[in-house]
Formats: sequence, C-alpha cells, structure tokens
Amino acid sequence: MYQHNISRKHFIRNASALVAGGTGLMLGGNVMAEEGSSTQSTTIPDQKNYTLKNVKLETGFEYEEGEVIGTKTELFLIKIANGRISAILPNDTNAKAVDAKEMLMLPAFRDMHIHLDKTFYGGPWQARRKKNRSVRDMIELEQKIIPELLETSTYRAEKLIELLQSNGSDFARSHVNIDPTSGLNSLKNLQLALQNKKDSFGAELVAFPQHGLYYTDSTSLMREAAKMDIDFIGGLDPQSIDGDIQRSINFTVDLAMEFNKGIDIHLHESGESGLKTVEYLIERVMANPQLKGRTFLSHCFVLARLDKTKQESIADSLSGAGIGIVSTIPFGNTIMPIPTLYKYGVTVFTGNDSIIDHWNTFGSGSVLQKANLMAQLYGHSTEFDLSRSLKLATANVLPLDDKGNRQWPVTGDKANLVFVDASCSAEAVSRISPVRSLVHEGKIVFTQ
Repeated sequence: MYQHNISRKHFIRNASALVAGGTGLMLGGNVMAEEGSSTQSTTIPDQKNYTLKNVKLETGFEYEEGEVIGTKTELFLIKIANGRISAILPNDTNAKAVDAKEMLMLPAFRDMHIHLDKTFYGGPWQARRKKNRSVRDMIELEQKIIPELLETSTYRAEKLIELLQSNGSDFARSHVNIDPTSGLNSLKNLQLALQNKKDSFGAELVAFPQHGLYYTDSTSLMREAAKMDIDFIGGLDPQSIDGDIQRSINFTVDLAMEFNKGIDIHLHESGESGLKTVEYLIERVMANPQLKGRTFLSHCFVLARLDKTKQESIADSLSGAGIGIVSTIPFGNTIMPIPTLYKYGVTVFTGNDSIIDHWNTFGSGSVLQKANLMAQLYGHSTEFDLSRSLKLATANVLPLDDKGNRQWPVTGDKANLVFVDASCSAEAVSRISPVRSLVHEGKIVFTQ
C-alpha cells in the first residue's frame, strides 16, 4: 500500500540536478564552479559553500505623494559559507556561480502550528467522516484509529515534511500526541522522522495532551515526554475537557518551569471559560516572568467573540505578559482580531494545523497562502500592507522595515532561504507566487 520512502541519495540527487531550461535554483550536475575557483570541475562538492548570482533582493519602497506604490529591487551576488550568508555583493553576471535567474529571495517560511505526527497524507485518499464533532467526540475517534496511524506515522510525517518544503517552509513547530492510547510512540515516531530529515528541515516539538490532562490521565506521560527533547508543554481546553481551568493551567505552567520549556496551549473555547483561561494564563505568566516570550495560545477563538474594547484590553495584557497567539487564520464567524493584536505588539504566528487527516480534509502545506488569506480578510491590498503581510509566513522576518530600509538579509544570517517567482513581497503574498527553490542552512533541499 505504501511506497518505500525515497532514499537520501535519491532525494539529494533530485534536489540538486541541473535541469536545462528549468526555473529553479539548482546545484550539482552541470552547475558552474564558484567564482574564482581554479578547478575545471563543473560541480560544487560542498553544498554549504558556494556563490549565487542574479539574486533579486528588495532594497526599498517607491513613493508617490507619500504613499508606497511599489517596491525597489536589485540583483546581488550572495556568498554562502558553512550554512550562513558570508557576503552580499554587487551582482556579477559573469561570475562562476549558481544562477538564481532573478528569482526573489525571501526568508524561508516557517509553519508554526502543525501536527506532523498524525495525517492521512502520503497514503490513500480519505475525507473526514462526519461534520460538527466536538473535541470530545474526536478524542473518542482517536482512541480507535491511533493504533493504525502509528503503523505508518514516521513515513507519513516525512512525506508531510516534503510537502511543507515544496511550499517553501524549512521549519515547523509540531504538536505531537501524548495520550494513553499512543503512549510516547507518536513522539518517538516523529522524532525518528525528524532525525531522518535533520539535514534539510528544522523543528520544535510541543508535547500535546490531545486527550486531556485529566479527562484521560496523561499527566505522568506528559512528565516523561518533558524529558524527551521536546521544546514546549502543550495543553487543551482546560474547562471543557479537564473541567478545571486552574488545575490544568497550573500543571502546565509548573511542568514548563520544572523542565525549562515553553508553553503552547490549544484553546478552542470561545465563551466565558475561554476568556477566564486567557486571563488566568496571563496571571500565571506574569508571576513567572521567565515564561514571557515563551508562552503561546493556539487558536484562542474567544478573542473573536469579544467586543472591541475587551479585545484591546486583552491584547494589551497579552503583550505585557509576552504571550503570543498562533492562529490558522479562520474565517466565517471566527475572524480573529489580528490587526488589534499587531497594534499592541502581540507576537502572531500561523500554521497549517491539520493537513488531510481525521480532523480536517483540507490543507495545502503553504503558509504563504495563510498570509494571502489574512491580507484578504483584513483588506490589506496596498503594496505596503501586502509587503507587511509576508511576516505571517516567515515568523515575523521581513526584508524591509516599515520605512523601506533593507533589514534582511545581513551577513552572518543563517542561509535559510526561499526563492519565489515574484517581483516583490507584495506580489508574492497577493498571488501566492510559486516556490522555485528552498535552501536550509545553505543546502538546497527543494527545487522546481
């Protein structure tokens, strides 16, 4: 039923081959040697040390009567050494270098909320069975299907990573089930997949009690997971699932403090209990300032239900506590107040969440598409607003600051780069421009 995963050698060969007339950025095969090289070889032996020419970078804004009406770009020569950008130089079309073919270079994208450990992707097509199931209904379903999912979860996680790479992401924050049904096996299987992809993809893991901390007793498993190279302690709807906001939040905070982890809690509750959860988490983080900047609420739909005055008050409090919001940019009746969060300096991330699994039939693997959706929802249709919207795909890294000064890339940055077929960031967001190549720490890991 399942094809054997492609070998590392085969993957690298496919990602590196120079295709005549191709649109992507290619290495290997017939590529020219680096500028200044005395060798007659037509290959670059070390993918982490090479030069790129004809690289398009944004250099500033064009103005008319004080309004940004366009984005200036120039072509550059970029040197990569030991996985970092070692030099940014004027372009030289005659240089012996990898030809970027005037593709726009942007910071590699980052998917900051996904479940790599459970997906139908990579196997036979399946749609979601029933609509309008509650979270508790889905827990009951998972208790039945997780044993089967675990049989192929490493393979499918690797295929899902390849989907993300093809859409320009070289990093993900993945929640991973910690529950009595899967034990620690979902975590172990995902860690194996990430180990297999360690040279081409980065990740941080959230130990996620998908079946509740107390609804199904997962506290001892969460403690074991905290010892297993994870980065965040997760949580799930403290009131509706576990029946006690303070008990659930206290356990999460205490475990994070004990093992020096961050926090990332799923909060779907949109009523009074959702607001109380947000307020209590703010209180606990303010009492433990070492958690500031390391604590997140995923989804947090309650913010969409508050009146404008309360939204602003909560946004101000979240900012003061250094608590970020990770949103999948829902629409319909749960449009999140993202402009208000930005106004108060709240960190906002996005991700694909579930991709083609028992929770969700959909999912493209593109966070650039999420930036496009946000721009549409909030009417960000000008050159300036579209260029700012890119930060949702890049986890808040932008080539130009708000005044049009180039702030990325700079010498010394990690060479985590995506090349898109676009004239500028604004066009990339507006048109969800095609990803042509992805570079992870200097290595070309995807090309089209």
